[in-house]
Amino acid sequence: MLIKLTGGAVYDPASGIDGAKQDIYIQDGRIVDQPVGDFKVDKECDLTGKVVMSGAIDMHTHIGGGKGNIARILLPEDHRADPVARTDITRSGCGHAMPSTFVTGYRYAEMGYTAGFEPAVLPVNARQAHMEMADIPILDKGGYVLMGSDDYLLRMLTAKKDQKAINDYVAWTMQAAKAIGVKVVNPGGISAFKFNQRKLDLDEQNSHYGVTPRDILRVLATAVKELGITHPLHVHGCNLGVPGNVDTTLDTIQGIGGLPMHLTHIQFHSYGTEGDFKFSSGAAAIAEAVNKNKNITIDVGQILFGQTVTASGDNMRQHANHKHASPNKWVTMDIECDAGCGVVPFKYKDKNFVNALQWAIGLETFLLVDDPWRIFLTTDHPNGAPFTSYPHLIRLLMDRSFRNEVLSTIHPEAQKMTTLASIEREYSLQEIAIMTRAGAARLIGLQDRGGLGAGNWADITVYTDNADRQKMFEKPDYVFKDGELVVVDGKVIHTKWGTTHVVKPDWDASVEKDLQKYFDRFMTMKLGNFKISDDEITEDGRGSLTVHPLKGDVA
Repeated sequence: MLIKLTGGAVYDPASGIDGAKQDIYIQDGRIVDQPVGDFKVDKECDLTGKVVMSGAIDMHTHIGGGKGNIARILLPEDHRADPVARTDITRSGCGHAMPSTFVTGYRYAEMGYTAGFEPAVLPVNARQAHMEMADIPILDKGGYVLMGSDDYLLRMLTAKKDQKAINDYVAWTMQAAKAIGVKVVNPGGISAFKFNQRKLDLDEQNSHYGVTPRDILRVLATAVKELGITHPLHVHGCNLGVPGNVDTTLDTIQGIGGLPMHLTHIQFHSYGTEGDFKFSSGAAAIAEAVNKNKNITIDVGQILFGQTVTASGDNMRQHANHKHASPNKWVTMDIECDAGCGVVPFKYKDKNFVNALQWAIGLETFLLVDDPWRIFLTTDHPNGAPFTSYPHLIRLLMDRSFRNEVLSTIHPEAQKMTTLASIEREYSLQEIAIMTRAGAARLIGLQDRGGLGAGNWADITVYTDNADRQKMFEKPDYVFKDGELVVVDGKVIHTKWGTTHVVKPDWDASVEKDLQKYFDRFMTMKLGNFKISDDEITEDGRGSLTVHPLKGDVA
């Protein structure tokens, strides 16, 4: 079938198209060039007056893994307050802060999203994470495997193993967990918490292994680069949420020595200690450092006011924050020798000084970083806010008057501590398309997503242009997934299964000899069961596996 989308204003940064009217042709699930000579169009959609973008990509969203299910178990009231009825097309579900899997897929698609990437897949729990993501309809999925507090790696660093050995272990772990990137959370800190350390600065040693976070970041960033993985090391840094952590973040940027590095939910790592409340914005210093260091990319982790739940592998910081739980219940736990988990419900309040300034810090960061190809729109779902708040966030970025109206309602002392009112920048539609489409695809290494050029899969979102950008991005007219129409007027009309994106870096087979001994002595899971086969991703018919080339490989 040949489908023609006619007359829409196309925003496709990957092809350099900025609002030009252009026809788009879809055949066999992909975008194709206009056929030559006589040809028959089987279906035509008139998109005159519409805005056309590729399907949006959430490059950091917690949609699969044990912590999400713990959050669901912990918050039955959240589910009761937001049930979704079954229809002839969609399954029933529930949940606001941490929706159930099917509802996650529907709500993302109904906002124009066609892919989401889980940023913390624990190797020991990877099978469950992939099974959960396999339950999410419509979206493509992928995961970044969590390393940096795993006992085996820390033993390697203590023994001063060479970089090649570490590279082999990282590559083996990525293949075992079926990942497309590598994530580190509070490097070494999750482990240090188990040895009763309650903080771990960048150059502070883990009391058991004698390894510092800086050591861990350097070897993992080097491994990612040398293995040819497109997505840089994905870093949740030290001292999340701690006043004064802006200095740690700036030191982390300098200390990585020019290696590619992605700093995630950076809003939570951009706090100073100025003012009467000893809490201030470090956004300007962070933005300046990002602007100067082209090896650094960031996503923001914007907080937005309302009820949510924080779910993180950073059990050290979650334990420290549990006293702020709202409602007052929380979980902190150990997970094998790999990592940990902390789940703390939280309600961000606009009349609370700290929460109000956090809101402003995130927006300052968005508006002060010059290059939209190196900053990405996230709320660290659900930690800063549920992903369903993205249209509201987009309006804050695109509409200065609206932004300042909201600013005028927050805690008055927070208003005094932010430069937000004086920042004139408003994001353009092209910049939104970069942050949420083309830039995200480039960062992750997706070869044929995030753009509308011929050869790309036909993941396409169509909006009615509206000066109220929140209304515009809340309800797309059409969403196509792999060339199939799945959403009309903001409602799912058809479901399908996306693909799982992975990379497969090479590793020396001898690495399994030592790993076999380690598993037999220390782990409750056998080595063979730890590894996920390709067939496990695809055997239930819910999607396919897409293996992306490494840097330097021929696609």
